[in-house]
This record gives sequence, C-alpha cells and structure tokens, in this order.
Amino acid sequence: MKKILLIEDDLLLVDIYSTKLKQSGFEVFVEQSGEKALAAAEEQQPDLVLLDIVLPHLEGWDILQNLRASEKLKGARIVILSNLGQKEEIAKGLALGAAKYLIKAHYTPSEIVQEIINLIGNPS
Repeated sequence: MKKILLIEDDLLLVDIYSTKLKQSGFEVFVEQSGEKALAAAEEQQPDLVLLDIVLPHLEGWDILQNLRASEKLKGARIVILSNLGQKEEIAKGLALGAAKYLIKAHYTPSEIVQEIINLIGNPS
C-alpha cells in the first residue's frame, strides 16, 4: 500500500483529504505542524507528501527544502496543495523540487486523488 503524508493545519481539510485518500486505498499519515512533519516524513518514508505552505511554526517552503535535502526521502514525490496561487509562488515551489503545485480552490478532493494517482500510480 502506498503511503501519503498529509501536512495540513486546517482540521476540516485534514478530514476531507485524509478520508478521500483512505477511501481510494492509500495509507495516510497526518501532521499539522512543520516540525513534526519532518520527523514523520523521515520515520514513515512516504511515497508522496501533500504539503500546505501556510503552517504554524515552520512554513511549507522550509519543509519542502528539508524534505528535498533528506537522503532518506529523495524518492518521495512532493505535491504542494495551497491557497497561495501567485505565479511566483508556483514557480518557487516547482524550483524547490515539488513535483506539482495544486491550488486548493481549483481542485475537488477527487481531482486531487487523481493527480496523486497520476504521479505515483494506484495505491496498492
């Protein structure tokens, strides 16, 4: 089963996305703060990290850079899922190593799952 680490601080979105991902067959781990997310990523070694940018304590940009620098996580795909949608932010995310940059308001949870499947394949 493919593992996804969801890094998101909005509890409603955590519930929606984690439920949809689990229903689609993925194993899902959730972290709401940046510091804990880095440790969880190292421990779980997910196939994909779904990363919000605006987070408490440690913002998503720093998490993205740390994940990309980790030897253990070099195979993990990182998808930014954020409400920040300026061209500069999208370009920055892709330049820092994100495989994809999705703007929350532009995708339904089902479409997000499909984007993940397109990147890493079916869950099993």
